[in-house]
Amino acid sequence: MDPAELALQRVIATISSSDPLIKLLDQVKLGRMKPTDAGLRAVTESWLTTYQKAVETVGLTKLALRRIDPTPRVTVLTHMGVLPPDHPGVNALRASFRRAVNRATE
Repeated sequence: MDPAELALQRVIATISSSDPLIKLLDQVKLGRMKPTDAGLRAVTESWLTTYQKAVETVGLTKLALRRIDPTPRVTVLTHMGVLPPDHPGVNALRASFRRAVNRATE
């Protein structure tokens, strides 16, 4: 496996390990947890920071970044009411992602 693919696999593992969609969003759907729950908020805030650091990983190609585009996950979190669309962490993640894509090689 080449270094770029290894970097991508590490990034995916890092993002997945803190992903609130996998662990907690079902609890919101089932009504066991509210979108504004403090625990869910803490996990989501941590995930945003982790995701931002992940997209800033040096050596990711444009193709690799497209594979980890945060937009679909952020959309689900905003749609479920867990995050407002104008949340500072969301804005920072989106900006970091755009910068990473702009500087990445094919």
